[in-house]
Amino acid sequence: MSYRLLHFTFPTICWTDIFKPLPRSISSHLKFRVWCSCDCKNRNQGEIMEQVVADGAEVMVGDPELLQRKISSIRLEGPAKLQVIADFDATLTKYWVDGHRGHSSHGLLQQGNPEYDVKRQKLYEYYHPLEIDPTIPIDEKAKLMEEWWEKTHGLLIEGGLTYGAIKSSVANSRIAFRDGVLEFFELLEKSNVPILIFSAGLADIIEEVLRQKLHRSFKNVKIVSNRMVFDQNDHLVSFKGKTIHVLNKNEHAIDMAAPVHDQLGDVNGLVDDASSVKMRTNVLLLGDHIGDLGMSDGLNYKTRISVGFLNDNIEISRDSYRKSFDVVYMNDASMRGVVKLASQLCSMGK
Repeated sequence: MSYRLLHFTFPTICWTDIFKPLPRSISSHLKFRVWCSCDCKNRNQGEIMEQVVADGAEVMVGDPELLQRKISSIRLEGPAKLQVIADFDATLTKYWVDGHRGHSSHGLLQQGNPEYDVKRQKLYEYYHPLEIDPTIPIDEKAKLMEEWWEKTHGLLIEGGLTYGAIKSSVANSRIAFRDGVLEFFELLEKSNVPILIFSAGLADIIEEVLRQKLHRSFKNVKIVSNRMVFDQNDHLVSFKGKTIHVLNKNEHAIDMAAPVHDQLGDVNGLVDDASSVKMRTNVLLLGDHIGDLGMSDGLNYKTRISVGFLNDNIEISRDSYRKSFDVVYMNDASMRGVVKLASQLCSMGK
């Protein structure tokens, strides 16, 4: 199957009151670069693409007609049947920050004890090559990942991590949300659509990033991740629940994880518990790795729209991402195209 690059051009007047100022190179028109299949029908391509592109982003859609059918199906059932499942690092957050590689929620942590920071780095240097080694069977790799995570957690406890160290680590980090994330959260909160943030990192750090970078709470956001237990002096003493690592980060982890609490707001404000979330059978899934598609494993979904962020190694990964995700945003794009898509999904067929 061959693919061609389509250009859709719209007057900027449609967008200037909604989106931030565009680069000088896009001064009088918005030009959206959209990759799609040559054997797709042309009659509705422009309309379909307009639902997912914004800010001059380069977007790949492998099958626009299939995407349109999925959008129509989800809209027909309305937001009451919709949930969002999102990875955190390099999906909700930027891949590049001020010209440098952005920190991950796990990588930003400096526990205030250089000896233990070095020990955790050595674990990374040993286990990360095993994580990305395609020759290791998945069951064997899962055991290695659990071993890595538990050793790292042990070092955090032994090294005397405090919640104060988490606060200062986030404040001094190079981590930032993609432009449009705040609008995305607000749209879904207004529509009472739950957002499940799945992370193999640390829930307490993610909460602190939300607190310091977005400066508000969201009743519809739940974090499914490894959660810490601190004593009365704010020293880490243990972790709640079973370990969540990169290979078991999916809907099954809702049951595995400790009960989610919201340090940013009222826990009673959360829109759904774990059982009712599973009844929402339409899914908008966001990730930056093909493996993130597994986050919906364990959910008997009816319709899933998958959105991938291809941040680096574009040419090498282009084909595999196009074949795996319904929509792919390239080159560390903003979240504004996803905001447009989510707005369509919540519009109840209007």
